[in-house]
Amino acid sequence: MDKKSRLTRSADFQRVYRKGKSVAGRQAVLYYFDRTDESGEEGPRLGISVSRKVGGAVVRNQVKRVIKEAFARFQQQVAPDFDYVIIARPGLANFIEESRFEDVVETLSDLFQRADLTRDTD
Repeated sequence: MDKKSRLTRSADFQRVYRKGKSVAGRQAVLYYFDRTDESGEEGPRLGISVSRKVGGAVVRNQVKRVIKEAFARFQQQVAPDFDYVIIARPGLANFIEESRFEDVVETLSDLFQRADLTRDTD
């Protein structure tokens, strides 16, 4: 994931939390904010938040890497010009420990579909 497609500043995260909407699942929460009116940047941007409740530093970094990889798989199918923040819950770490990458992809895909943020690639 290149630097342009990541949320890095605290102000960006706060804007998504305050002005955006959210969809929650058992393993993760998705916050999303339509930034078409606010910036000239193109494409979706992703921020990831993993608390210490999920696990130690090694586990948290594994979760972040897997979320980035999963998001990259369907990045072309999500609505552009949105900022997304994915908050991992402890259940997501269980998928990763059990090497169930496809379940992580399915979980995130389900959140995006429930938020009606996917588009057809036809």
